[in-house]
Amino acid sequence: MTNDRHDRRQQEKLLRRRQRRAQRLAPVAARGPAESMEFPGIMGWMQRNTKWLFLGGIVILLMSLGAGTFFSVNDTRTPDSTPTPTPTASATPEGSATPTATATPQRKYAAAPPMTINVAKKYEAVIALEKGGEVRLELFPNDAPKTVNNFVFLARAKFYDGLTFHRVLPGFVAQGGDPSGTGSDGPGYYLEVEKNSLPLAAGVISMAKSAAGISGSQFFITYTPQPGLAPQGFIAFGRVTAGMDVLEKITPRDPSKTNQPKADVIKSVTIVEKD
Repeated sequence: MTNDRHDRRQQEKLLRRRQRRAQRLAPVAARGPAESMEFPGIMGWMQRNTKWLFLGGIVILLMSLGAGTFFSVNDTRTPDSTPTPTPTASATPEGSATPTATATPQRKYAAAPPMTINVAKKYEAVIALEKGGEVRLELFPNDAPKTVNNFVFLARAKFYDGLTFHRVLPGFVAQGGDPSGTGSDGPGYYLEVEKNSLPLAAGVISMAKSAAGISGSQFFITYTPQPGLAPQGFIAFGRVTAGMDVLEKITPRDPSKTNQPKADVIKSVTIVEKD
């Protein structure tokens, strides 16, 4: 009796071993959902969290694309601007084409101004700083008529009065003319592309630009020759004739960085027209 019981137990153990072995050797597809294979350690954690890892990868990809856009805008060696996009411009700007002084200058227009300057005449721009000092520039209406016309229009409209030199990089450029003071705004329109062969020497004034187009108001004045900017589409539309020492004393600052000093304020930009 005892031997029979012992034999049955041995047979049952042998049967269970064969069943477990058959289960291990069975194809994965033949197993039920509860028996799907799971890896140990970090591989098992990744297996259990595949969905969240996939979603996280998508979020990181989208963030990297957005960051790339901001980095290209804030390139510290390009006189760049990011004017606010506007609808298709109409033929004439909002307000008068022959501006008059007002308590609050108009700083948004529907389009670039119509041509009002006489290219046969000479034009001088005098930039006065609130802290004292002036920078005088001879403008080039024959070489960049549309750009000069736009600058003259905005100056006469007092657009630049009270704005700042928001981006000043010694040895490179002093940039101003942004209503927001951040380098990301403009008058509401872009300028047409003009070309000339004038060298971008020291003391040259040019308009900033971004991927969206040539800024309607942001300008920069070079501290040193910048021949590398010409292939990028920057052109000269005037040059400093007096006050280069004043220009060099403008407070250095980079709006793409934190803890920057207060920007120097433009008291006024006056246009002198000569026959």
